[in-house]
Amino acid sequence: MTQNPPFPGVLFGAAYYAEYQQEGTLDRDLDLMSEAGFTVIRVGESVWSTWEPRNGEFDLDWLQPVLDGAHARGIAVILGTPTYAIPPWLQTLHPEIAAIDGRGHAIGWGARQEMDQSSTVYRWYAERIIRKVVARYADHPAVIGYQVDNEPGNNLPHNESTFQAFVSWLRRRYGTVERLNDEWGLVYWSHRIAEWSELWRPGGNLMPQYQLEWRRFQGEQATDLIAWQAEIVREYARDDQFVTTCISYSRPQISDDELVSSLDITAGNPYYLMQDGLSADVDLPRRAEWWHTGPWALFQWGDRAFSSAQERFLVTETNAQSIGGPWQNQPPFPGQIKQAAYALISRGARMIEYWHWHTLHFGVETYWGGVLPHSQVPGRIYREVADLGASLGRLGDSLDGFLPDADVLMLHSTDTKWSFETYPPLATDDGGPDSASYGRIADVFYRGFSEVGAQVRVQHTRQFVQRSAAELVAEHPILVAAAEYVADDATLDALRAYAEAGGHLVLGIRTGYGDELARARRAVAPDRLHDAAGVWYDEYSNLAEPLAVTASDEGFDLEPGAQATAWVDVLTVEAATTLVSYEPTELGADAAITTTPFGAGRVTYVGTVPNRELARSLARWLVPETAAARWRTASPVTVNTGRAGDHDVAFVHNWSAAEHVVTVPADSIHLDTGERFAAGSRFTLEPRGVAVFEVAGSQA
Repeated sequence: MTQNPPFPGVLFGAAYYAEYQQEGTLDRDLDLMSEAGFTVIRVGESVWSTWEPRNGEFDLDWLQPVLDGAHARGIAVILGTPTYAIPPWLQTLHPEIAAIDGRGHAIGWGARQEMDQSSTVYRWYAERIIRKVVARYADHPAVIGYQVDNEPGNNLPHNESTFQAFVSWLRRRYGTVERLNDEWGLVYWSHRIAEWSELWRPGGNLMPQYQLEWRRFQGEQATDLIAWQAEIVREYARDDQFVTTCISYSRPQISDDELVSSLDITAGNPYYLMQDGLSADVDLPRRAEWWHTGPWALFQWGDRAFSSAQERFLVTETNAQSIGGPWQNQPPFPGQIKQAAYALISRGARMIEYWHWHTLHFGVETYWGGVLPHSQVPGRIYREVADLGASLGRLGDSLDGFLPDADVLMLHSTDTKWSFETYPPLATDDGGPDSASYGRIADVFYRGFSEVGAQVRVQHTRQFVQRSAAELVAEHPILVAAAEYVADDATLDALRAYAEAGGHLVLGIRTGYGDELARARRAVAPDRLHDAAGVWYDEYSNLAEPLAVTASDEGFDLEPGAQATAWVDVLTVEAATTLVSYEPTELGADAAITTTPFGAGRVTYVGTVPNRELARSLARWLVPETAAARWRTASPVTVNTGRAGDHDVAFVHNWSAAEHVVTVPADSIHLDTGERFAAGSRFTLEPRGVAVFEVAGSQA
């Protein structure tokens, strides 16, 4: 179902809430937007109680002046359905729709998404407001698309009705309790059930197989909610209007590749730390899963958004100023607004929208900065946003059809992420379970590639197994399965076939250790792949402290400071070459990274979680030629490339406060200024600067 709607150029704008503004600001706001080069605004998704102030009493006309004013200025509109923030009258009328948490307590009202979205009562009222709003404005010429709901999947409801739906889901999936007992291993701790009615509630569950299936079921709840809303909207939408939702990829209920299957285009909300959070030479901690730090993490978010449907995407919300609470104030350094926008565009964004137009004067997000500050007087942020709007206007349709390049394909396993959130292989610094283990393992591989200039395409496991090995090898000669723990036989066989067909397969820890229900496999690891890898193990250990490593093969250049962290597989090497070894320990582990030919390809095994230096060393060995090298540059300058129509495009970023010079590898045109550069000429990037080039031939 997912497709890329046919609109030209890169849409540019912000969420706009006239209902939050004082009377009389509409024309001023829209004029300022027009002057800033805005081509789109997003409206209406957060105010059900404004659309329907009392049960059955609708006020649908208040948005008309906004849409009329936007259209008069050539600004398109994305209209939202307000179903994620329910009004107080509905909370009072039907308190039973409140979501119940795992401890059996109702989630308190006063925030958002506090309801069980599968409740038939909630769905009845939600459908009514969707139909009223969309029917009222579907024919308005400003409306180019719809956003159903907003950042779905914030909670995992444990309501009785949700649990009974889960039991029905299991009955369809397993057929009999006997099969469920066998598949889940419920003989353990006397958990065998004789009737479906004996299945315990998920709030107290510790059984891994139950937990994984519960999360899969919850993922289907979010997917169903969005598909249900999209189906209603399409009854009114014109053929030239798209339907989407905005994804926060950290939401616990989200299985994003499944979620977008009913939509026309992927859309999502990247937020990131500005200032030194966008400096290549500064390493700052990630303060929350939804809050990214480092240029590499901004590129990674773009690649994750692309991965949802393997298509370009919309950025429905992103930083204009500070994000988070009133104690988190890091507005951008000059130049970073433009930098970040072009970073996302370089990985496939077709729209950049800020959250939001004006900084709020009330509410929990009072200090979440918009394009206009609290004073409402346009300042530096507005000027930089307007500068970006002018730049995108000059680029016009030159990026239509843009497809980002990729040197490496990385798999993403939602099932493994969910499994590791409760049963993680890694520990935190204080020795507790690290629920972020999956991201911790996968991120270090991605970051290593990004920091040496290699570009990555992320693909969901479900998407990977649908492609033939020959097709994948032709498109992506390197494939990384960083931690493919929850994997059925078909997935592991597809990995094997990829290498056999000529690809370079890179395996990380826990890959091939669990099956499709997160059960440990009855085989030496990595199961179904150990002969192809030329190594096997049945013993492994966590590391309390990093372990030094040395290069065992002269063809592998090890960066100073390279270490193994968090984990070691005690590998038995049978038919592989050891590239990197651990310093001797009493455990006896020797090989850290090995490689061996297999079929027409190669398998490399990484038996630890590399630190940054080791990950970069591995990335340089795997991808010795990068676009950055062709531009004769390295960190803090990045080069992302791709193809738009019949021409190559390069996005060159300087993630530092100093000037940097790059060498243009082929005859090129600076798309923003129109200036032409001959092959071999030099171009100076200003501090925090970014330049977009059309490059002749295939030398981007």
